[in-house]
Amino acid sequence: MNKSQSIQLDNIVIRFSGDSGDGMQLTGNLFAQLSAELGNEISTFTDFPSEIRAPQGTLGGVSGFQVHVGANKIYTPGDEIDVLVALNPAALKVNAKNLKKGSIVIFDRDSFQPSDLKKANFTTDNPFEELSLSETIQLIPIPLTTLTKSSLENFGFDNKTVLRSKNMLALGLVCWLFNRPLDKAIHFLENKFAKKPQILQANIKVLTDGYNYGENLHLTVSNFVIEKSHEMPKGKYTSINGNKATAWGLIAAAEKAGLQLFLGSYPITPATDIMHELALQKGIGVKTVQAEDEIAGITMAIGASFAGCLAATSTSGPGMSLKTEGIGLAVMAELPLVIVDVMRSGPSTGMPTKTEQGDLLQALYGRSGESPLVILAAPSPDMCFHYAFMASKIALENMTPVILLTDAFIGNGSSLWRLPKLADLPEIQPYYVPSDMENYKVTTRNEDTKIRYWSIPGMKGFQHCNGGLEKDYATGNLSTDPENHEKMVLTRKQKVDNIVKKIPELEIEGNIDADLLVIGWGGTYGHLKSAVDNLNNKGYKIALAHFTYLFPLPANTENVIEKYNKIVVCELNTGQFVSYLRSKIPGKIFSQFNRVQGQPFKTTELENHFISLL
Repeated sequence: MNKSQSIQLDNIVIRFSGDSGDGMQLTGNLFAQLSAELGNEISTFTDFPSEIRAPQGTLGGVSGFQVHVGANKIYTPGDEIDVLVALNPAALKVNAKNLKKGSIVIFDRDSFQPSDLKKANFTTDNPFEELSLSETIQLIPIPLTTLTKSSLENFGFDNKTVLRSKNMLALGLVCWLFNRPLDKAIHFLENKFAKKPQILQANIKVLTDGYNYGENLHLTVSNFVIEKSHEMPKGKYTSINGNKATAWGLIAAAEKAGLQLFLGSYPITPATDIMHELALQKGIGVKTVQAEDEIAGITMAIGASFAGCLAATSTSGPGMSLKTEGIGLAVMAELPLVIVDVMRSGPSTGMPTKTEQGDLLQALYGRSGESPLVILAAPSPDMCFHYAFMASKIALENMTPVILLTDAFIGNGSSLWRLPKLADLPEIQPYYVPSDMENYKVTTRNEDTKIRYWSIPGMKGFQHCNGGLEKDYATGNLSTDPENHEKMVLTRKQKVDNIVKKIPELEIEGNIDADLLVIGWGGTYGHLKSAVDNLNNKGYKIALAHFTYLFPLPANTENVIEKYNKIVVCELNTGQFVSYLRSKIPGKIFSQFNRVQGQPFKTTELENHFISLL
């Protein structure tokens, strides 16, 4: 066979898919990290079942990791798949609807036996014809199972252990296909399996054999090159997922503020990785406690805040429900606290590994009494660092709880991240009580900003009690006086309202003189940005207003929105943000585009809807 030629590409979408025990998340993450290290833009999407282990080879057990690699800026993991690596028939069947014409499907022919086809509910012995794919895709059958067994025949592993390495052979093959150097992949494996030398050597052997298989046989397709074609600011780049970025944003804020970081949390999908990442950082002074439940997690964090730490707690929707009383306590005590909610599909247990924007109204209003606080929403995996940092800054400088909303899509998804320098980050000045202040009370505050002064236990002359009972505005003593209560409620409200002066104004992207304004918030940014850019490039006139500061809203929100006659608000819920906007700008007409399927938007469906509105 003649040596295949390399083909230059601007971007490509690759999906690794197999059984939930086939290591697809590790494989995809390694490929994404390799691409990021080479300077490519990346956006990833993880899609895996919530069951501990569905029956092997069945449709319910399919796990996938999709990565979009680009030479220029990309914002989404992609709608359609260019290359699918399918380790069994179920993976093929689940992903067939997202294959585009001309897609390459690399599949383990050893796993496409009659018994495997039956598990995936195929009724014929040719799954490609049954799915009407035979004439539209390029098939590359590889004996992955046989090759893996051959590669590891001298390692003395049992059959089950050997088959766990199929994913590394597939990764090696894909590295050849896309000209990814193996040395960096091997470096990642050395870090992951440093304490398991035999497993490390086995994975390196299989990875190398997979690469050599492609190199020696050249398969039946060309290999591809995705160069870094656009100039990026100088610096060190890596791949980072949203949960890890959130953790490091909190660490950076604590360092900048000169405080110890404390996280009190309880494990919950998909937020647990924030706690895992912070637990690894005890060497730099991070304190992490896995509490017995959600309530204990937040109350421990409140105690740490009272003691002078940058305190945080992480959770998802059901945990937010349990933390509600604790959040109210933090509002009443006027203590800085960061609450990270990585939203998932609900209600209740719902679909815990899927994404949704269903917790906004809970964040806005889900507490007893009048209890305003600040709400932020991160727009992408890499920006979770920035918004975790800013949530901490706002909390510490304004003595208020702050809720940071992310979601399963950006929490588990990855993007290219330029490592920041601590010196370049904004300063954080906790709102400490002046050391020369006299007659300090727990309610003593700046009368202009209404921010309560923070006194830390151990500061001589500033002894005080704090808690959830209402306090007298002047004396700090417990009070049930009606007029005093109203004054305290309005004071806490004004303190939060004043923060609008410290947050950036709403910016318009796309065509400012647009016929249609698209509004979104949080983790839908990438898909909305891509759809708006694509349509503007085709001659349509569309603008995008994407919100990351949700309460208080940016000061210019109403002025911006009033400029447009035709507006559509896009959300992964049934209309929570649009309801909020209608309450803030009564009389303004907003149309809606909503999905509640546990999946992120597709760029194409957004484009089609926007065109229909025009």
